[in-house]
Amino acid sequence: MDTTGMRPSLKRTVGSNQVGMRQFNERIVLQAIRLHGPLPKADVGRLTRLSMQTVSMIVDRLIDDGLLEKQARVRGKIGQPSVPIALRAGGAYTIGIKVGRRSLDVLAMDFAGRVVSRDVFEYPYPDPRTLFPALETRLARVNQALGANAEKVVGVGVAAPLWLGGWRDFLGAPPDALDAWHEIDLRSRIATMTGLPVEFAKDTTAACAAELVMGQGRGIHNFLYLFVGTFIGGGLVIDGRLHGGPHENAGAVGSIPLRETNARKPARQLLHAASGFVLERLLSEAGKPPAAAHDHRALSPDMWRHTEQWLDSACPAIASALTNAAALLDLEAVVIDGELDRQMVREIIRRTERVLDRFEWEGMVRPQLLEGAIGADARAMGGAILPMYAHFAPVHELFLKPATEPPY
Repeated sequence: MDTTGMRPSLKRTVGSNQVGMRQFNERIVLQAIRLHGPLPKADVGRLTRLSMQTVSMIVDRLIDDGLLEKQARVRGKIGQPSVPIALRAGGAYTIGIKVGRRSLDVLAMDFAGRVVSRDVFEYPYPDPRTLFPALETRLARVNQALGANAEKVVGVGVAAPLWLGGWRDFLGAPPDALDAWHEIDLRSRIATMTGLPVEFAKDTTAACAAELVMGQGRGIHNFLYLFVGTFIGGGLVIDGRLHGGPHENAGAVGSIPLRETNARKPARQLLHAASGFVLERLLSEAGKPPAAAHDHRALSPDMWRHTEQWLDSACPAIASALTNAAALLDLEAVVIDGELDRQMVREIIRRTERVLDRFEWEGMVRPQLLEGAIGADARAMGGAILPMYAHFAPVHELFLKPATEPPY
């Protein structure tokens, strides 16, 4: 199914014309325009179910506040020309921080969702003794890049694994290098460092949030999201809601156990077969640069033999995990993205589909596999989205959208 032209659904919450609801109604209007794109005032009224008088007052006020702007008048065949109202990109900014197992990303996002500054720090493993000084340096660079707009930063969103100190042996870290993470409150540490409100989400949940708001989530309401980075992880969207679970760990596909033919061996997890780090290790053992696993070089003739070896293991493992998820969750789709070359993502989808063709689907509905729309920046962008929604969405809970659109 082609979802590129589908209109995103507005959340169930609609505006109120009662006195005392000014901020709530302003956020309802901003949310409608964020999800649907530039809209004339009449369409804003239909979507939010606010009166035209209320919409006109709110829109004019938000234009004065610098959060909305008028676009060029559109002349149609019938009726008066309309003036679309759009988010003003420079109205506010957020900072997204992705603390990963192999790199730190710091980016600034404008009010329209565009990345305006990005800085990266790579490392073999996340040693807090070097990571936090590097973070301070990169935050200073982002502020410098924003210039006077740095005063419009409303908050910071942090995307990181829930257990940064885990899988030490898999990363090849020294015995004590990651122990300090067990005592570090990452959110509080960054709040102290920046002096700004900080939102936090699991890294792949944040990536899923970016896909929900700016990618395939505009057209589908129930999907499992897979992100292939150093490790493979995921997120879960149910009924248009980003579902974190009671421990904020829903969609932890990397930990799904794989079926093993040797009953005497401990069951491996999906991350041991389908993570980017496995391909890095294959390339390193062959004398190739490990970083090539995450760019176009992995598809070159010189490295294809090793890449295909990884694909031959990764794709059946992904397919097995997806069938279990489909049986349990009744998914519309599985969205696959990653810190990979786009052609590599498509190759993973193609080969996984080929494996799924051989599976028995009786009693289940086979989900479609879709390519993610965001790419390598998804985790940091998802982080930046968190404070944007905390400050400008009608309710603090993220991304509430109904399974069907309201009648207009």
